[in-house]
Amino acid sequence: MKITKKLNGTALEIALEGRLDTVTAPDLEKELGQSLEGVTDLTLDFSRLDYISSAGLRVLLSAHKTMSAKGSMKVTHVSEIVREVFEVTGFADILTIE
Repeated sequence: MKITKKLNGTALEIALEGRLDTVTAPDLEKELGQSLEGVTDLTLDFSRLDYISSAGLRVLLSAHKTMSAKGSMKVTHVSEIVREVFEVTGFADILTIE
């Protein structure tokens, strides 16, 4: 998985490319842990994300909890496959998806 980030003041956009699964979820978790200090607006761009597993969902839930306490988080450009996972797991009701 490739992680690209753009910081603009207190707004951070992280774009993911590839698969967010058991192997790659720790990479995103580490990146978020290092990058969220001072960030009040987090955008996750999933336009090139092919797949998400339960390990990836766990990282998203953790990021959502962190950002809920200090700002906002949204997920953009979600593919049909990932959207279906969000709907089946109830994440569509938790996350802000654009």
